[in-house]
Amino acid sequence: MNAFRGRYEHQMDEKGRVSLPSAFRRGDGADRFFLLQWEAPYLTLFPETKWAEVEGRLLEYRKGGREAMNQVRVIFSGLVEVSPDKQGRILIPSHLQSAAALSGSVLLLGVSDRVELWDPATYERSVSEQAGDFTQFAHKLFG
Repeated sequence: MNAFRGRYEHQMDEKGRVSLPSAFRRGDGADRFFLLQWEAPYLTLFPETKWAEVEGRLLEYRKGGREAMNQVRVIFSGLVEVSPDKQGRILIPSHLQSAAALSGSVLLLGVSDRVELWDPATYERSVSEQAGDFTQFAHKLFG
């Protein structure tokens, strides 16, 4: 499986296309992705192989009753399949642009098994400023 790492900022064009970094287009499943907003305020881009795992869990979860089925419907109704074009761009549909307040610059974060797409200012407010003091647990993580 392709591991997504790093932080890239690219401009979204007037048609809603944004360049997927070449590092994110390498490896298995790099030609088909699934894009959705499962948690506000950002979008998540899953490679096909990872999405297959998530979809399996969703199909099992929907057996939990009417509420679970409706939650799965909501997730699937916002899901789109995207593939990079010859220039490596993916199209972000307008409903997902609006949901994540994307316009102009888009921050693409590699988060191991997926890519997150953020409005840069929202990312700074939501994540960077609220991450806490990293030094408190850095030695536990890095040895």
